[in-house]
Amino acid sequence: MFEGKYVVALGERDGVPGPAIEEILTAAGANVISTVTECFV
Repeated sequence: MFEGKYVVALGERDGVPGPAIEEILTAAGANVISTVTECFV
């Protein structure tokens, strides 16, 4: 599904952090171009 796709991993501080999303997407074959963890209040 993500094979060959370019994605931006946007995580949340109190939820799922960006690096965790990046690992999952990389394992699924995606090319992660940016990873960010933000705090949405």
